[in-house]
Amino acid sequence: QVQLVESGGGLVQPGGSLRLSCAASGFTFSSYTLYWVRQAPGKGLEWVSWISSSGAYTNYAESVKGRFTISRDNAKNTLYLQMNSLKSEDTAVYYCAEDSKGTGRGQGTQVTVSS
Repeated sequence: QVQLVESGGGLVQPGGSLRLSCAASGFTFSSYTLYWVRQAPGKGLEWVSWISSSGAYTNYAESVKGRFTISRDNAKNTLYLQMNSLKSEDTAVYYCAEDSKGTGRGQGTQVTVSS
């Protein structure tokens, strides 16, 4: 079955950077568009970014555009999210998922942006 395992989160100061990874298994990774979504404390799930199966196309929520970069390595079955210029409002649990609603997401990785 589909398994997505996120990693790379942590505590970072405002303005800092983190790189999240998502290791995938159980499906043909290179055939699917994949998403990053997040859930901030006390809030619902928010779509962050998606990337097409080949990596040729990407899209970002306005709140992260210009700061986050999504990428993938189809040879390694791994999805990435490079996060730069982090803000306190980026604090959330981040998930990789099959769609913008978070279908198939893993356990997530906590990102905390605080001084």
